[in-house]
Amino acid sequence: MGYGHCVQPGEPYRRGVQLTEAQADALLRKDLLKFCALYSQYGKDSVLLGALAYNCGPGVVNKSSILKKLRRGDRNIFKEYTAHCRYKGKFHKGIYTRRLTEFAALFTR
Repeated sequence: MGYGHCVQPGEPYRRGVQLTEAQADALLRKDLLKFCALYSQYGKDSVLLGALAYNCGPGVVNKSSILKKLRRGDRNIFKEYTAHCRYKGKFHKGIYTRRLTEFAALFTR
């Protein structure tokens, strides 16, 4: 599906059906809005948390040291955010690069 979207019950999409770029983009935006809304109480950090939840799942984010630090008001989370770069338990350079890019683009001081 479009950019990793998981088809939900009632959605008109089927596995194996090619989406247009506009459809895939619309699904990505819808999914990101949903995940960002889960963390709206964190203000400017909700986008960063939402992006991580989109990639790793909200369960991972909810148990993370990132969220624990933000709850305490500690925004020194670079190390913790970029630590979410494993695939099947092993460090993955491509995912690490993605986390660096996300952090640079979405984290605001």
